[in-house]
Amino acid sequence: MTLPPLTANAWLRWDVVSRALPDRLGDVLEIGCGQGAVGARIAARSAAYLGVEPDAASCAVARERLARLGEVRQGLVPDVIEPGRRFDLVCSFEVIEHVQDDLAALRGWLTLLRPGGHAVLSAPAFASRYGPSDAMVGHYRRYDPPALQQLLEQAGLVDVRLVLYGAGLGVALERARDVLGARRLRAAGLPVPHGAPVELEPEVMARLSAGSGRLFQPPPVAARALELTTAPFRWYQRTAPDRGTGVVAMARTPAAG
Repeated sequence: MTLPPLTANAWLRWDVVSRALPDRLGDVLEIGCGQGAVGARIAARSAAYLGVEPDAASCAVARERLARLGEVRQGLVPDVIEPGRRFDLVCSFEVIEHVQDDLAALRGWLTLLRPGGHAVLSAPAFASRYGPSDAMVGHYRRYDPPALQQLLEQAGLVDVRLVLYGAGLGVALERARDVLGARRLRAAGLPVPHGAPVELEPEVMARLSAGSGRLFQPPPVAARALELTTAPFRWYQRTAPDRGTGVVAMARTPAAG
């Protein structure tokens, strides 16, 4: 089976996520599945996969890519989930930073986990790295690892484990995105941030967030080339799990009783 192409940064992130997940998953919910490139890889290892994506254009691509692997619904969680439905794994990659009230959203997501179920999410790391590339796609914040761990524990998760990714190549990619982001923000008449979030209206943030999953998506013909060219950088970042530009968090809900 040919899997959809991942961006270079997504390959760096998937290297961490793929090794954290068991070979065979149960029922999986992915929140903000974008165009389904990561979802296809998770669905191939799961008993049942459901992806939820609010952006109509990205959702259409994800539905086509996952037609034989799982289900994709357009909308927001928990609005499009049947009452009482629960999952063994809830995952969300590069989503929580787009949500203004991250704690409330996270608590809502975790109501969909079975007791003892697992949660895996990723987010941009280090508040001081907030820059034009974050504002360009509607990020409210970046997360220092201790702050993210505290957030997850506040939401009710236990056994929280954090791994950073993106040392080396991730830094170079982020700098390039910052250059592009500054140009786009200036062209749109929006302020350019330097080290701290800028104040934008909620409707502006929503518009920027909506298109974030469509940016920098590679064509299918580039899939193998990206996999091969990122391989040495994926190996390198394993030697530096305490450095990088992004963070993957793994945790679980308390077992029943």
